[in-house]
Amino acid sequence: MAEDARWLEVSLVVDGEMAEAVADILGRFVSNGVVVESDVKFYNDEDEGTPTGPVRVFGYLPVDERLEENRQRLEESLWHLGQIQPLPPASYKTIVDEDWMAAWKVHYHPIPIGKKLLVLPAWLENTYPGRIAVKIDPSMAFGTGTHPTTQLCLEALESYTHPGDPVIDVGCGSGILSIAALKLGAGHTLAVDIDSQAVRSTRENAAANETLTHLETGLGSVNEILRGDFSLRQAPLVLANILAPIIIRLFDAGLARLVTPGGTLILSGILEQQAGDVLAAAQAQGFFELERRHIADWVVMVMRLNP
Repeated sequence: MAEDARWLEVSLVVDGEMAEAVADILGRFVSNGVVVESDVKFYNDEDEGTPTGPVRVFGYLPVDERLEENRQRLEESLWHLGQIQPLPPASYKTIVDEDWMAAWKVHYHPIPIGKKLLVLPAWLENTYPGRIAVKIDPSMAFGTGTHPTTQLCLEALESYTHPGDPVIDVGCGSGILSIAALKLGAGHTLAVDIDSQAVRSTRENAAANETLTHLETGLGSVNEILRGDFSLRQAPLVLANILAPIIIRLFDAGLARLVTPGGTLILSGILEQQAGDVLAAAQAQGFFELERRHIADWVVMVMRLNP
C-alpha cells in the first residue's frame, strides 16, 4: 500500500436485488457514507436519465491501526451475505489523503426527478432554477436519491402529495422523502426509523432544507406510531421505501391502520418478482392498486385504502 494512502476504497458490482443489502453492510465499516451508483442512459431529449444495469456499491475505509481488523470483519459479513445469494469479490483501491474527498464527492451530481424535483448534494448550487431542490448530505444515511427505489418514490410523491395534508414516512433513512413531501406542500411529516443514525440524519437534512419546523421524527416503526408515541397515528398519505419482505411484515404489524380511509399508501423497495406478494398482502388489508411504476427491475406500488 502506498505510504501516502489514507483511504481504501472498497467496491462491489452487484445486481439491483442485492444493492441495498451490500450497502447496509458497507455502511457499518466505511467513513462518510456509501455510494450506490447505477448506470445511466439517455433515451431521448425528454429523458432526464434512467438508471439501468448492474449497480456499483462502494465506500472508503480509513487507513489506520484498525484497517486490517475492519477489512477482515467486512469480508466476514460479505461472506455471510454471499451464502444467501452469491456475491462477487470486493475490489480494493488505495486513495491518497488529499484526493479522497474529491474522489468521493465526484460521484454525486444533481438528479432531476419527475417534473418538479431535484435531489441536490448539499455542497452544490442549484443549477435547475425551475425545480424544487431537496438538499441531501449523502454521508449521513442510506437514501441519497441515486437508487431507483428512492427515485420512484419521489416521482409518486409529486402526484399524491396534497397541500396541507400530513404524511407518515415509515423507515425514513436520510429523510429525503419526508423533506420532499414538505417541499411539495405537505403540512406536517412524521418520519420514523429503527436506526438512530437515520433519525439524526433526517433532522440534519431537514434543517439544511429549512423544513425542520414541520417535520417530526423519532425512533420507531408501525407499533410505536399506533401506540401514540408521536403526534400522528394516521395520515392520508403513508410512505414505506424499505424492502418487500419487511413491507409484508409491516402489514402484519398494522401498517394499514396508519392510512386514513380513502388514503394512499406508496410502497417501494420492491423487485418486480416480489410485487405479487406485496399486492396480495395489501389487498388482504383492504387496499386496491392505483398504479405501478418501474425503473429496471424495481417498482413502486401506489395503493388506495377502501373508504
